[in-house]
Amino acid sequence: MSRKYFGTDGVRGKVGEFPITPDFVMRLGYAAGLTLVAREHLGAGERPAVLIGKDTRVSGYMLEAALEAGFSAAGVDVMLAGPIPTPAVAHLTRALRLQAGVVISASHNPYQDNGIKFFSAHGSKLPDAVEHEIEARLDQPMDCMESARLGRARRVDDAAGRYIEFCKSTFPNELDLRGVKIALDCAHGACYHIAPKVFHELGADVIAVGVEPNGLNINDGVGATRPDSVRRAVLEHGADIGIALDGDGDRVMMVDGRGEIYDGDKLLYVIARTRHASGVLDGVVGTLMSNLGFEHAIGRLGAPFARAKVGDRYVMEVLQERGWRLGGENSGHILCLDRHTTGDGIISALQVLAALRVSGESLSEACADLAFYPQVLINVRLPAGFNWQADEAITAARLGAEKELGDRGRVLLRPSGTEPLLRVMVEGADKAQVERLARQIADVVARACDPAAAD
Repeated sequence: MSRKYFGTDGVRGKVGEFPITPDFVMRLGYAAGLTLVAREHLGAGERPAVLIGKDTRVSGYMLEAALEAGFSAAGVDVMLAGPIPTPAVAHLTRALRLQAGVVISASHNPYQDNGIKFFSAHGSKLPDAVEHEIEARLDQPMDCMESARLGRARRVDDAAGRYIEFCKSTFPNELDLRGVKIALDCAHGACYHIAPKVFHELGADVIAVGVEPNGLNINDGVGATRPDSVRRAVLEHGADIGIALDGDGDRVMMVDGRGEIYDGDKLLYVIARTRHASGVLDGVVGTLMSNLGFEHAIGRLGAPFARAKVGDRYVMEVLQERGWRLGGENSGHILCLDRHTTGDGIISALQVLAALRVSGESLSEACADLAFYPQVLINVRLPAGFNWQADEAITAARLGAEKELGDRGRVLLRPSGTEPLLRVMVEGADKAQVERLARQIADVVARACDPAAAD
C-alpha cells in the first residue's frame, strides 16, 4: 500500500506549501500522538511522552510549536531538546524511556525545505505499517483532550551533553585520537555544537567549519553533500583527515590528507574489513546504488552481501531480517547496529577512525583492495503526476543501455523519496560508455517530461 504523506524519510516538502504548513503539522502531531500511544503499553496513571529535536532551519521554531500543540491536544507530554542531530533523538528517546521521538529536519535539503520524521520507543525509524496508521488518523477530524488530560511541555537542557557522552562511549576505551588533526564540517546544521566536542574530547586537534548556523545557511555549500568544502579545509590546514556531516547529522563523507573524497561505500568497507579481521563480521547490507566493486570486495572478505532498496530504513529492514549488524548507503548513511539503533554520522566516522587507529593505515591504504566501477548519476526533475515507468521511450532507452552493457554493468532508474527527481544511474567497466549511456537516458527522460522542449 502506498503512503499518502510519508516518503522514504518522513514527511517532507517546501515550508509553507502542503504538507509542511502549521495546520497540517499540528494535525500530524495529534495523529501521531494517538497512534504511538495506542501502541505502547502504559501503566495506570502513566503519562505518554515524546521528545522533539530539530536542526537549525529557521522554520524549525514554527514547526516545533505546531507539533507541540498537536501532541498536547492528544494528551502527550513533550520534551523539547532544541537543535540536536537526528540520531541524538533516537538515542535519547530510548535512554529516557519515552514513547516516541520526533525530528524536525529536511536532512541535506536547502533551508527552504523541512520535514518531520519519527522514531519508535526503541530508537528505530517507524515501519511502514505504523506510518499507515498515522495517515489513517490524519484523514479524521482533529479533536482535543479535556483540559485535565492535555499534554505538558518542558525543555531538556542537557540533551547535547548526554549525546556527546554517548558518541564517545562507542569509541574503544583503549584508543584515542591524540596527534590526529581533523577538519570537521558540520554543514551549519544540528551537529554544530556537538561534533567538535566529541572529537576534541577524544584527543583530536579539530578545525571546525560549517559551525555558524543562522537559520538560512544549512547545507549551503558545505557538509556531506558538498565535500569539497571539507576538502579545502583539509588542504588549507594540513589536516590528516576530513569529516563532513550533513544538516541533521545522520550521514558522513570523509577526506584523506591528500584531498581524496571517500563516500559511504568506501567508509563502510573500512569498517567491514576491520570487523572481519576481528571475526565479528556476519554480513553487509548495501543498496541498489552500492557500487559493484564494493560488493565484490565484501565477497573477497568471505562475507555475505545483500542489497536493499535505497533508503536507510530499508537497509535497516534487511539487517533485521538477516540478523546482521553492518550496512549502509554510498550517500553516507551507515548503520552500525552494535553501536546505535540508527544511522549516525558522528558514530560512523568514529568507527572508521578506530579502524585506522587499530591498523595503523591511512584511508587510502585501508581502501587499497577496492576497485570501483565507474558510476554516473544524473538527476532529472519530474513534473507532478508524471508516470515515467509507463513511458515507452524511457523503457526503450533503459533496455537499450542494458543490452549494450551486458554483464559488464547495470542501469538503475529510481525516483527520489524526498524530491521530485528521477535518478538515472549507469554503472560499468568503461567510463566513457557509462557517461554516454547515462546522458542518453537522462535526455530521453527530460524530453518525455517536457515534449515541448524537444520541438
